[in-house]
Amino acid sequence: MTVQHKWVQKQCLELNATRPNLAVPRVEVTLYYESLCPGCRAFLSQQLFPTWAMLQDIMDVKLVPYGNAQAYFLHSVGRYSAFQVIYCMESAANFLDAAQPCLQLHIPSMMWDSVTPCVKGELGFKLMHENALKSKALSPAKTHVPWVTINGEYTEDFQDKAMSSLFNLVCKMYKVSKHPACTGAQTKLDTRLY
Repeated sequence: MTVQHKWVQKQCLELNATRPNLAVPRVEVTLYYESLCPGCRAFLSQQLFPTWAMLQDIMDVKLVPYGNAQAYFLHSVGRYSAFQVIYCMESAANFLDAAQPCLQLHIPSMMWDSVTPCVKGELGFKLMHENALKSKALSPAKTHVPWVTINGEYTEDFQDKAMSSLFNLVCKMYKVSKHPACTGAQTKLDTRLY
């Protein structure tokens, strides 16, 4: 084996060692919320999005807005892009004024005019109705927002841990070798040729 082949082999091994096991289920975090709720906005922008940004390869995020929520992007675009737009809006001083600039920033190919028919039309009502049904089907019944389930389950312990450190909770719930971000291990690829 040549020196270059050894170097490539080493790089591949290091890369695969830091990649999560795709056969292991990801941690599912579902947030039931209202967009205009200050506590919901704080949780989404200060806990959920930063945790997802670091652990998106071992976690799935589901957002179930209901009530005062304005969730017209979720159906139209991929989850990754939609979550970026929602984070941008939720972390802005004025949620509604931020909608169009956030959409232009994160999904420039999507025209603002394509959002309005969903918001005011049958599809928007259908999506909100589906979220209402999901919210009403929760067991135990939702008593406040933000309401967080982990892998489809709500417990007070999950809720408390999610509110204080969602990152640590997701790391703990992942059932395999820990993600490098969870262990604090730094991954450094050796770029030297032997």
